[in-house]
Amino acid sequence: MRVRVISLLILSTLVASPALAFNTLNGQSPIVIGHRGASGYLPEHTLESYALAIQQGAHFIEPDLVLTRDGQLIARHEPILDGTTDVASKFDASRKSTRNLDGVSTTAYFADTFTLAEVKTLRAIQPRASRNQSFNGLYEIPTLDEVIALAQNQSAQIGRPIGIYPELKHSTYMKIQAQANGFSPTYFEDALVSKLHAAYGNSATAPVFIQSFETANLKYLNGQTNINLVQLVDADDVNANGLLSLVAPYAQPYDIVVAGGSTTFADLLTPAGLAEVATYADGIGPWKPYLVKTVDDGVDRTGDGILSINDRRVDGPTGVIAAAHAAGLLVHAYTFRNDASGYGFADPQAEMTYYFGLGVDGVFTDFPDTGVAALASAVPEPETYALMLAGLGLVAGFAARRRKA
Repeated sequence: MRVRVISLLILSTLVASPALAFNTLNGQSPIVIGHRGASGYLPEHTLESYALAIQQGAHFIEPDLVLTRDGQLIARHEPILDGTTDVASKFDASRKSTRNLDGVSTTAYFADTFTLAEVKTLRAIQPRASRNQSFNGLYEIPTLDEVIALAQNQSAQIGRPIGIYPELKHSTYMKIQAQANGFSPTYFEDALVSKLHAAYGNSATAPVFIQSFETANLKYLNGQTNINLVQLVDADDVNANGLLSLVAPYAQPYDIVVAGGSTTFADLLTPAGLAEVATYADGIGPWKPYLVKTVDDGVDRTGDGILSINDRRVDGPTGVIAAAHAAGLLVHAYTFRNDASGYGFADPQAEMTYYFGLGVDGVFTDFPDTGVAALASAVPEPETYALMLAGLGLVAGFAARRRKA
């Protein structure tokens, strides 16, 4: 076995910081990740949405990836095309099929039954009814190659690095469908690595993170690439008492379900779980309620006469951020939205500023401009420097250790 230490330069090259002043893993400024681009403003996973995120100041853009029938990597949030494209107006219902998607029987237009040429006839739509629908039908579905080209071209034009943060969606499902379409079981992961190495090299300093909610694919990738890996952590809901609800299919990584294992997402965030994650990944991407406990105590804190998740009492950090950092893992929290999911916060900028103060290393947000504004307003606590300087030597030698054969 050999020990590989994540480079501490990756974030310092992506985010300008006047001093080591944050409670992050390496003391550098956190990153703002354009979640599906600037998906609060434009249809998600389009080149236009990614470009807007970059224009608004995002340090990374996030393409979720699925496979087409002919083995092309395209940017879609799910392998189903129904909710985010105009597929139903272009193809009749005979192109639908019923599949087992993470244990749930799902009937839909699946991307892996369409060729790239067919996908390119589709146009994106805004899946959230409360958001601007006027851009529906205007933008193509991009390939990973096109997303990489956009990021690299924009980096050259504006003079700052733009990273990409691809997610491998439903790898267990994709493994089955890849084989059905004549590809190898690891084709999904191998195709991603091949494209990333060609564009960025096989380096921990590449402006790239690969993320997944599954574990087996990340363990496999740990043996294939030095690019940084992130273990995503999910849940179903937040109970009134602030504890996380774990209900299938959001209770466990699906590869663990298939293998008959008992490990839950919450187990991954225990000290033992984090120590295990640190053997194959460089960071965690937890749903934000894992990091901050909020309680539904029936108090109308917003004063609008309507009780919502915004009114929840904020009881403070759960200790997961500190435990992850102690294990040498970055913490990139999701998802921050101006128009939804503000647990304990009515002001989305104030919410992200709060999380930055706790030491998260990055945030996924549908509204990158709000994330950038929150980062600009984030101020380190008085003891930050003392804590940072005391631990900097440990970080340099311990941060995000990964062991691989």
